[in-house]
Amino acid sequence: MSQITDSTQPVRPGEELDVARLEAWIKTRLPDQAGSLTIEQFPGGHSNLTYLLRLGDKDIVLRRPPFGNRVKSAHDMSREYRVLSKLCNVYNPAPRPLAYCEDETVIGSPFYLMERRRGLVIRNSPPEGMTLDPPNVRRICESFVDNLAKLHRIDYAAAGLGDLGRPEGYATRQVEGWTKRYFNAKTDEHPDIEAIIEWLAERIPPDSGASIVHNDYKFDNLMLDPNDLTRIVALLDWEMCTIGDPLMDLGCTLAYWVEENDENPLHPGAFSPTKLPGAMTRREIAARYGELTGRDVSHLVFYYCFGLFKLAAILQQIYWRYYHGHTQDKRFAHFNQSVAMLGKAAVQAAEQDHL
Repeated sequence: MSQITDSTQPVRPGEELDVARLEAWIKTRLPDQAGSLTIEQFPGGHSNLTYLLRLGDKDIVLRRPPFGNRVKSAHDMSREYRVLSKLCNVYNPAPRPLAYCEDETVIGSPFYLMERRRGLVIRNSPPEGMTLDPPNVRRICESFVDNLAKLHRIDYAAAGLGDLGRPEGYATRQVEGWTKRYFNAKTDEHPDIEAIIEWLAERIPPDSGASIVHNDYKFDNLMLDPNDLTRIVALLDWEMCTIGDPLMDLGCTLAYWVEENDENPLHPGAFSPTKLPGAMTRREIAARYGELTGRDVSHLVFYYCFGLFKLAAILQQIYWRYYHGHTQDKRFAHFNQSVAMLGKAAVQAAEQDHL
């Protein structure tokens, strides 16, 4: 199988790390590591940057904030490190962190190191040489939902994460916070986005409960066992993890869930096999989640629309960095068009009251 997508590539221009300083720091913190340091970059991801470090025969993963970052709280490396330090003991898909560095003179920002997990990341289409027939796609989708429900059932206080967030008023803070972030990063006029912001602000529901929420749960943040695609090897990108309303987490997940019959403009944004024959629909995902957790999922349109808006705000922040020259990553050049598309989808879902 030639497309195991945790593979790496040379570091993108403008995102290089100081090899000498980093190697010296690692050898003070992880003295058992021998050999010269080489660095490659994982090509996926749109926010925090992820690198593969090789010291002799040892592979280590480094996570750091994006260059040109304007929102420090959204890229808090110490927080992400602390979350994984606790969570890896009670939730197997969470990678184990190894060391944290707050000294910005090493590579220009705080960062942390973690173990490398190996597996398959399924993005827009199946890897070369792999056939995903409808029964297999269905089982992969079921495993996807089951894993989210498992995360939400963790006793976060017993895991030592009781102080991670403030669940009371979580939905209100999320709507207000992402609204502020969107306007702070605004570059273009998107009337649908501003319409859905107003719609959300007028319909914030009471809290439905509290759990660990990943806040970016989607297929391209999952690593799967290539020999058993229903076994999740790792869940990655914990930068937005907190304690909050699990239905908000589900809504954000549904925002990524592009169905086969959705309008064509949504299809290029699919990060997964969700539109392949055999895939579950958003309604089926919600129903299975409700059965597994016992939560009322009969009124999810607000959460789905919020998920679409939040995704638009994230893409807008990334586009702002590209627009102002803080990154040269060409993947971001047309994110303003994706923002418009997501605004349209959110307004349509709100008007039709339909997932």
